[in-house]
Order: sequence, then structure tokens, then C-alpha cells
Amino acid sequence: MTGLRAAAESYLVMRRTLGFKLTDQGRALMRFVDYCEAHHTDHITTDIAVAWATDTPHSSDEVYWSRRLMVVRIFARHLQTQDPATEVPPPDMLPHHKRRIVPYLYSSQQIAALLDAADGLAPALRAATWRTLIGLLAVTGMRKSEACRLDREHVDLDAATVVVVDSKFGKSRRLFLHPSAVTALRDYTIRRDALMPNPSANSFFVSTRGTRLDVQNITHTFADLLDTAGIAAPPGRRRPRMHDLRHSFAIAVLSDFYRGGGDVQSRLPVLSTWLGHVDPKSTYWYLQAVPELLMLAASRLEDAFGESI
Repeated sequence: MTGLRAAAESYLVMRRTLGFKLTDQGRALMRFVDYCEAHHTDHITTDIAVAWATDTPHSSDEVYWSRRLMVVRIFARHLQTQDPATEVPPPDMLPHHKRRIVPYLYSSQQIAALLDAADGLAPALRAATWRTLIGLLAVTGMRKSEACRLDREHVDLDAATVVVVDSKFGKSRRLFLHPSAVTALRDYTIRRDALMPNPSANSFFVSTRGTRLDVQNITHTFADLLDTAGIAAPPGRRRPRMHDLRHSFAIAVLSDFYRGGGDVQSRLPVLSTWLGHVDPKSTYWYLQAVPELLMLAASRLEDAFGESI
């Protein structure tokens, strides 16, 4: 094992111990180490960091390059305290850009079409799992990774609650379920246990092999379900994502806040807590991203101030 590889693995262990998940960033960092080893270097230099960040044959996206270099830059800052030969790429080199994807909003009819498409999967356990998974994401706004990590003891159908444990930023939270959601989850547990009585995992959602759902692979099945349901991206926009179910939930709740006539500002922290956001500013993105919400906000201002605005 090279010194750079050992340092990278130790760095990832340290940061994960502090509560950082570093899922994508960890994989990117180890790919960078592979690149350094292939080029016979055991020290980080600006040249090799930039060369790796931009060595993406299938992408010339400068934002993507910037994020790859940021992974190396943060690690290099840490490593320089142990290895003075380490070069930290300057901040003005491939400067970091923030670009947030405009969410795709699923209508209730489209969600119903996705559920119907899931019913067509085979075998029966796969169909039941996917129907219930999509339904849970749509009515709770959970992240797909959170749903895949659910264990059976995290779902209390008698209390109508789901506990999301150790999610993003190491936070846990309790979500309350509508009676219709409880019924759907209870039906799934009965069908799941009948079709897979001895699974190898204690997860709530079970694959046809009896294992936990793989969050890295479920997007492929979801893409097939989009095609079956006839859901396509609008012109000039990227393909709808599974994560957009979370956006759709948040937008629906915010829209209800505005239509209800109450103090939306005071209720945003509640939605932020429900979604697992660290602070309300992350939730504000949903307001900024969707014209329909901006129209509702403008209508509220017109009602309050009339022609003076």
C-alpha cells in the first residue's frame, strides 16, 4: 500500500467518525489515489490534481471538474500538515460553482402511473416492494437512501411512525404516517413475509434475494418505471429523478401552507425538520426553484398590500 493510499483511507475513517458520510466523495478520492498510483506519484501536486479532475472523457462540464478538484483540495489541506511536499490546488483554479438542478414535479396522476408500473414488475415481491417504496417516498419526502436503510424496528405501524436513523449530517428524526400510509405499509409487511419468510437482512424493504435494497442500483429500475408510466423530461430539461419525489412532496406541502392562509415563515422550520434539513435555508431552495410557488407568494403579497406593491 502506498503512503498516499494509507493517508487517504485514514482521512476517510477520521471524517466518517466525525459524522460525515462521504459516500460519493470517498469514492472520488480513492479514484484519485488510483490515478496517482497509475502515474507513479505518491505526492499530491496541483498539476496531477487538475489533470485527474479534468480527465473525464464523457464529460466536459466545468462544474463537474470543479467538484472533483474540490475533493482533492480538501484532502490536500489535511495532508499538507503531515507531508509538507503536498501542494494544495489554489482556490481560483477550477473555482467551485454551485448549480442546483431544477426539480421535476410529479403530479398525483403521474405518481399513480408509477405505482401502476411497479405493479407490473416481476416477481411479485419485487412489484410489492417497489410499489410501497415509491408510495412511501411520495407521502413522506424521505430520501431514497433513508428508505433503503430502514430496518423493521424503525417502522412502528401501531404508533403510525417511521424513525429515520443517522441520516445526512448524522441526524435522526421521527415521521408520522397518515392512516392510508399505515394500511399500505401493513399490507406490504404481510405480503413481504409471506413471499420471503427468511430474508438475510433485517431491512424493511427486501429485494428478491432477501437482501437490503441497493441504493446505488435502484435508479436503474426507477428509470424503467418512468418509461412504462410514460413520464419524460420536458424539452431542454434532464430526465426526472427518483429524488424528485422528495421535491414534489416539499412543494405540495409548501403550496398547502400558502393556500391555507397561515404564516408560512413560521411553519418552514417544521418542514425543514421533517425533511431532515440542517436549517430552513435548505428548504428555501424549493420555494426559489418552482414558479408556481413564487406565484402563490406574489398573490399573498398582493392580498396584503394591494396596488402599493
